[in-house]
Amino acid sequence: MKKVTVSGLLKKKQAGEKITSLTAYDASFAKMFDEQGIDALLIGDSLGMVLQGEDDTLPVTIQDIAYHTKSVRKGTQRAFVIADMPFMSYATAEQTYQNAAVLMAAGASMVKMEGGSWLCDTISGLNLRGVPVCGHLGLTPQSVHVFGGFKVQGRDSEQAQKLLEEAKALEKAGIQLLVLECVPSALGKMISEALSIPVIGIGAGKDTDGQILVMHDMFGISANYMPKFSKNYLVETGDMRKAVAQYIDEVKCGEFPSPQHSFD
Repeated sequence: MKKVTVSGLLKKKQAGEKITSLTAYDASFAKMFDEQGIDALLIGDSLGMVLQGEDDTLPVTIQDIAYHTKSVRKGTQRAFVIADMPFMSYATAEQTYQNAAVLMAAGASMVKMEGGSWLCDTISGLNLRGVPVCGHLGLTPQSVHVFGGFKVQGRDSEQAQKLLEEAKALEKAGIQLLVLECVPSALGKMISEALSIPVIGIGAGKDTDGQILVMHDMFGISANYMPKFSKNYLVETGDMRKAVAQYIDEVKCGEFPSPQHSFD
């Protein structure tokens, strides 16, 4: 099958085709997801919670992400591979360039960073150095202590407008994808329609350009809890491959996320 590229993901948005994504952390699961036809794989700093048993993502290091990125890349033939920049690995421009180079060398095709317009200069600098960037707005888990917990963002009009403006600023700075997490469905739709780049939702409603889930949540095996926006596909199918295939099908036809997996 043809290898997925960032330009291919953009064409999917332009054609109205939903993009399917999952997190992955090793070669075996990456191979399974890849063979089922997933579009993109994210080596998320969520590994701190689902693999390491931490309460949040903050202890994850650049070395952790690089190790798992290398493993995922070895199991992937066609899916687009994105690697998270972990907490405080992009506090300065020079630090960002060095850490992004580590992840790209490990096998990432793009790096993902959490935050708004304060990142714009750094994003432009990464682009100039040949590093594609995925943004991340809404509930950004690295800021969990600022938010006071894992809370839905953008529920009032002022906050929603700010998120829309931040998304536009990130696109202007040069991001080529945006992950939008835990926002009301109406805001997910608004931001997706306002941007020319693909918007991948997680708890952002069905009207984003695609969906992503943490693989452990999709299989119902997360150590801590099942988020409202996730769905246990393994309990419905009894088989991991069938679970992935069903997830992909439901995203593509717009069945997932349903209202019960979204926020008003």
